[in-house]
Amino acid sequence: MAPLSSLSACPVMAFELRFQSLFHVGRGFCFPCDAKGNVDLDSLSEHARENYLFARGAVGYEFANPCVCTRG
Repeated sequence: MAPLSSLSACPVMAFELRFQSLFHVGRGFCFPCDAKGNVDLDSLSEHARENYLFARGAVGYEFANPCVCTRG
Protein backbone atom coordinates (compact mmCIF):
# COMPACT_ATOMS: atom_id res chain seq x y z
CA MET A 1 0.00 0.00 0.00
CA ALA A 2 1.39 3.40 -0.94
CA PRO A 3 1.33 6.48 1.29
CA LEU A 4 -1.26 9.12 0.46
CA SER A 5 0.15 11.22 -2.34
CA SER A 6 -0.90 12.87 -5.57
CA LEU A 7 -0.30 11.13 -8.87
CA SER A 8 1.95 13.44 -10.88
CA ALA A 9 1.26 11.70 -14.20
CA CYS A 10 -2.40 12.75 -14.10
CA PRO A 11 -3.88 16.03 -15.31
CA VAL A 12 -4.22 18.77 -12.70
CA MET A 13 -7.59 18.60 -10.99
CA ALA A 14 -8.81 20.57 -7.98
CA PHE A 15 -10.07 17.53 -6.07
CA GLU A 16 -8.90 14.08 -5.07
CA LEU A 17 -10.68 10.94 -3.97
CA ARG A 18 -9.04 9.53 -0.82
CA PHE A 19 -9.22 5.96 0.40
CA GLN A 20 -7.91 5.88 3.99
CA SER A 21 -6.62 2.61 5.41
CA LEU A 22 -8.75 1.17 8.21
CA PHE A 23 -5.68 -0.29 9.90
CA HIS A 24 -2.69 1.97 9.19
CA VAL A 25 -3.00 5.67 10.07
CA GLY A 26 -1.74 7.90 7.26
CA ARG A 27 -1.77 5.13 4.68
CA GLY A 28 -4.09 4.69 1.72
CA PHE A 29 -4.58 5.91 -1.81
CA CYS A 30 -5.72 9.13 -3.46
CA PHE A 31 -6.67 9.82 -7.06
CA PRO A 32 -7.49 13.02 -8.96
CA CYS A 33 -11.23 13.47 -9.43
CA ASP A 34 -13.94 16.06 -10.04
CA ALA A 35 -16.05 17.68 -7.32
CA LYS A 36 -18.44 14.70 -7.33
CA GLY A 37 -15.67 12.12 -6.85
CA ASN A 38 -15.60 10.85 -10.44
CA VAL A 39 -12.15 9.56 -11.40
CA ASP A 40 -11.14 9.67 -15.08
CA LEU A 41 -9.76 6.15 -15.45
CA ASP A 42 -8.36 6.91 -18.91
CA SER A 43 -6.05 9.57 -17.43
CA LEU A 44 -4.53 7.18 -14.88
CA SER A 45 -1.47 5.06 -15.53
CA GLU A 46 -2.05 1.31 -15.64
CA HIS A 47 -0.55 0.93 -12.16
CA ALA A 48 -2.69 3.77 -10.73
CA ARG A 49 -5.79 2.29 -12.39
CA GLU A 50 -5.08 -1.09 -10.78
CA ASN A 51 -4.62 0.60 -7.39
CA TYR A 52 -7.87 2.52 -7.83
CA LEU A 53 -9.85 -0.61 -8.69
CA PHE A 54 -8.25 -2.47 -5.77
CA ALA A 55 -9.03 0.33 -3.30
CA ARG A 56 -12.60 0.66 -4.56
CA GLY A 57 -13.15 -3.07 -4.17
CA ALA A 58 -11.61 -3.16 -0.69
CA VAL A 59 -13.84 -0.48 0.87
CA GLY A 60 -15.13 -1.83 4.15
CA TYR A 61 -12.38 -4.46 4.35
CA GLU A 62 -9.10 -2.56 3.97
CA PHE A 63 -10.27 1.03 3.39
CA ALA A 64 -12.88 3.43 4.75
CA ASN A 65 -15.49 4.89 2.40
CA PRO A 66 -13.66 7.30 0.12
CA CYS A 67 -14.00 11.05 0.59
CA VAL A 68 -13.60 13.90 -1.87
CA CYS A 69 -11.04 16.47 -0.71
CA THR A 70 -9.54 19.56 -2.25
CA ARG A 71 -5.98 19.08 -3.40
CA GLY A 72 -3.48 20.92 -1.31
